[in-house]
Amino acid sequence: MLYYGVVEIDHDKTASGYFPGITGCIFAGDNMREALQDAESALNAHFELMAEKDLSIPEANDIPDIDSGDYGESGLKVVMICVDIDITKYLGKSERINITMPHLLIEKIDRAVGQDSRYTSRSQFIAEAARKELSHR
Repeated sequence: MLYYGVVEIDHDKTASGYFPGITGCIFAGDNMREALQDAESALNAHFELMAEKDLSIPEANDIPDIDSGDYGESGLKVVMICVDIDITKYLGKSERINITMPHLLIEKIDRAVGQDSRYTSRSQFIAEAARKELSHR
């Protein structure tokens, strides 16, 4: 799942940021590379804590309304980042189910899984499609 963040880069090249819509999830680094690494760690730690407290893991957040490269009110350079997090480990124990689908649909799913490295299995593809559909409700 893709999560968008906002990063401010200070004059000394240190960077800190947050994820709009994900309250309390902040990150920082001595440079942009470290801030990006910390952003992924921060999201994983945040979601792990949410899962422990039985809170819902947020779906992907909206793209922030900023122009990357601009300077914010503080005079710091502002950039947008995107972090890809596999949230399946925070959604609880997996269960095996039996479903019935048309053969041609299964073939299309298998082709998509084979052509897209985001998916490791047919089950992951179907679970992701279900999450996307449910997020619109």
